[in-house]
Amino acid sequence: MDYRQTLDFLYRSLPVFQDVGGSAYKAGLDRIVALEEASGVPHRRFRSVHVAGTNGKGSVSHLIASALSAAGYRTGLFTSPHLKDFRERMRVDGETISEREVVEYVERNRETIGRVQPSFFEITTAMAFDHFARREVDVAVVEVGMGGRLDSTNVIRPLLSVITNIGYDHTQFLGDTLGRIAGEKAGIIKEDTPVVVGESQVETKLVFIERAKALRAPILFADQTYRVADQRFLPDSQRLGIESLLDGNRFEVECDLQGIYQRLNVPTALTALDVLNGSGGLRIAPQDVRRGFASAARATGLRGRWERLGERPFVVCDTGHNESGIAEVAAQIARQTYRKLYMVVGFVEDKDLSRVLPLLPRQAHYVFTKAGIRRALDERELARRAAGYGLQGECVPTVNEALARARELAGPEDMIFIGGSTYVVAEVL
Repeated sequence: MDYRQTLDFLYRSLPVFQDVGGSAYKAGLDRIVALEEASGVPHRRFRSVHVAGTNGKGSVSHLIASALSAAGYRTGLFTSPHLKDFRERMRVDGETISEREVVEYVERNRETIGRVQPSFFEITTAMAFDHFARREVDVAVVEVGMGGRLDSTNVIRPLLSVITNIGYDHTQFLGDTLGRIAGEKAGIIKEDTPVVVGESQVETKLVFIERAKALRAPILFADQTYRVADQRFLPDSQRLGIESLLDGNRFEVECDLQGIYQRLNVPTALTALDVLNGSGGLRIAPQDVRRGFASAARATGLRGRWERLGERPFVVCDTGHNESGIAEVAAQIARQTYRKLYMVVGFVEDKDLSRVLPLLPRQAHYVFTKAGIRRALDERELARRAAGYGLQGECVPTVNEALARARELAGPEDMIFIGGSTYVVAEVL
C-alpha cells in the first residue's frame, strides 16, 4: 500500500471519533497493550511527560516540547486531533513522521491490527510510541486523547504527569460533575511520580490531592506557583510578565502562541519544566525556556490558537469548542476593536449547546455552517437552536463557502471569527 491507501485502510477499518463519535471510544488498555507488545513495548525505551486536561493540554504540551528541544533534548510530541495532515499527530523536534514510516508501521502490524480491532486513536498512539522509540527520542510529551484513566496513552510511566484544568466536555464518558471528570483525569497520576495541576479549582482540588496522597505522588498547583502579572499583545506573539509566588521573583517571557488564555497555560508549563529540571533529572536552563516559549508555534507546528488569517477585515480562528474554551474565546473577542462582527461557526451534533451558545456574542452576524464530517450538526438545526439564545444570521452548507460569504459581507474595519469546532477550523487552514 502507498500512503493514501494506508490512510484509507486506517479510516475505513477502524472507528474514528471525529466521524462516528462515541461509538469509536473504546475504554480500557487491553488493545493498546497488545499493539505495543507486537512492537516490543516501545514506550519503555524513552522517557515521557503525560499531559491531560479539558482545555490547554495542547498548548501546554507544545510549550513543554519546544522548551525541551531548545535545551538540546531529542523530543517527541504526540497530540490529537490533527488539523490538516494525519502526520501532525507525531513529531520529533517539530518534524512530522514521514509518509513512508506510516506505511511501514501499518504493514508490520497489519495482522495484529486485524486481530485486536483497535480504535483509530489506539493505533495512532501505538504508532507514535513505535516512532519515538525508533527515532531514539530522549523524552516524549504525550497528550491524552480523552479523560485519562482509560485513555490508551495511560500505559506510559512518565517522569511527570500534568493536568491543565477541568471543565465540562465529553460528559457522556467522563461524568456529569467536575468532581467525576477530575477523577477520570486524575487517573494519569502514577505512584511516586510528581504531578502538576494547572488550576486549584474548588470543585476538583481535593480529588487531585487525595489521589496524589494515595500514590505518594508529590503535587504542585501551578496557579499557586506562578502568576501572570501582565500580558501584552504584539502582532505575532505576546509578552507575559511572570511573578513567582514562591520567592517573589519577577521575569518576562515571550510566547508566539496567541490567545489571552495562554495566561493559564504558561504558568502550568513553567511549573512542569521546573519539576523536570529538578526531580525529573533533566537540565533545562532559563534561556532554554525563554527560547522554547518564544518559538513554540513555529518549532512544533501548532496552529489554530487565536490564529490570525487576515487583516482588513481582521480574520481569526480558534479551536476552543467546549464551555470553558468558548468562554475564553468570547472574552478575547470582547477585547477587539471592530465595526461589525461576523461569526462563522459550526459544532458537532453531540455538543451540549446549552452550555456554549449563551456565551457567544449576540451583537454579531452569524454564518452557521457545518464541517465535512458525519458528526457535524446540520447548519439549519444549529441556527434554530442559536435563535433561542438571540444569535441571528444565515446558513451556508460548507465551511469554506461560509467564510467566503463572511468575507463578502465584511468591510475592512470589520472582524470575522471562525470556530465552534476543531473540524471547522481545520477546513479553513
